[in-house]
Amino acid sequence: MAVRERDARGGGPRGRRRAAGLLLAALLTASACTASADPDTALTTGALDATLERRAAAVLAHDPAGYLDGLAPDAAKLRAAQRTELDRLADVPLKSWTYDVKDITEQDGQWATAEVELRYRIDGYDTAPVATRRVLELMRDGDRWYITEDRPAKGASGQLWQQGDVEVVQGAHSIVLGVGRGEEELRQIADTVDLAVPAVSDAWPRPWNQRVVVLVPDSVESMAGLLGSPEASYRGIAAVTTGEVGGTGERPAIADRVIVNPQAYATLGSFGQRIVLTHETTHVATRTSTSTATPVWLSEGFADWTAYRGEDRAADTIAPELAEAVRSGRTPAELPADPDFGFDGDPAKLAGAYEGGWLACELIAERWGKEKLIAFYETVGAHDGREGAVEKALKAVLDTTPEQFTADWRDYLATRLG
Repeated sequence: MAVRERDARGGGPRGRRRAAGLLLAALLTASACTASADPDTALTTGALDATLERRAAAVLAHDPAGYLDGLAPDAAKLRAAQRTELDRLADVPLKSWTYDVKDITEQDGQWATAEVELRYRIDGYDTAPVATRRVLELMRDGDRWYITEDRPAKGASGQLWQQGDVEVVQGAHSIVLGVGRGEEELRQIADTVDLAVPAVSDAWPRPWNQRVVVLVPDSVESMAGLLGSPEASYRGIAAVTTGEVGGTGERPAIADRVIVNPQAYATLGSFGQRIVLTHETTHVATRTSTSTATPVWLSEGFADWTAYRGEDRAADTIAPELAEAVRSGRTPAELPADPDFGFDGDPAKLAGAYEGGWLACELIAERWGKEKLIAFYETVGAHDGREGAVEKALKAVLDTTPEQFTADWRDYLATRLG
């Protein structure tokens, strides 16, 4: 899933006087004229950019004094909170840390609101940055500006280090960052991802980073905070992958994160855990070939096809919900629609949707071959928009039509599950 940030603005002067916040800070100077403030005291994007660059350098150098330099001197709670956050980042191998000022709103020359995008990369793993937006509340004291509040922009997700001390475990192809989880648990997850990566590369023989970043929060509530979504949506979900789809595949993917729900994941045996993390790793590998043109049945079905590929399990064991439907005369008339994959819906319907997508990809691989399945996935993802993407790919790659493919899929369900 992709995390979407939306514009956010601060409240009135009373809110700006609060000395509490989370991450960003900056020592701000004034130099240029704006419509709403004195030319000699106005906060400018250029001035904020320069000071945030120094702030970013302090993060990478783990320099507490530099990191806290731009906070209001009397903001004791804010300074303590941000010093704690810097300490929590100590073991995270950061490659880059940058800020991009998106907007500044001047009020009366004494108060200002800035919306800032934080971008960071983990060394050796991220080929593109993670991005998250923050809103800074600022006040002027003499000729200097100080941060008095720092909060997520509306709709932005939280970051793991805001939830507690970050434990880091590295594998051959993985790095696992956990909060409130033991090293042994994190090591087991890293080992499982290390098994998943070569399996995924065998199923998806296209260039990809072959490095996976896994986040393990201490609870499903904390997981929801990282995703910016309600907790109830994820209670029965063992893991999800975040990121932005790659559009045409011509640009690098935004950095993916596999986020584990520790409670649901712990209920699975070793087989189930391997399937889950292989599935999520497939999303990381295929990200640049996945776009808004890709239906969910194809992206999730391909991930399940990869995960179950080579496993000696009967189809009705892997797809029990769909098997029951077929045997009771309720074979689906159509391939699963995107809304069928909603986490907040009927669990049986959700399971059946995943199973239907898996068997659609199984059908393609069995009848047309693995390379045709991969070509079909890429062709759909490269299409300009959802309309016509599957139809054209079915014709171009498989020489069939949506109607015929659906009929073949229904027959295949009867053969495999009946």
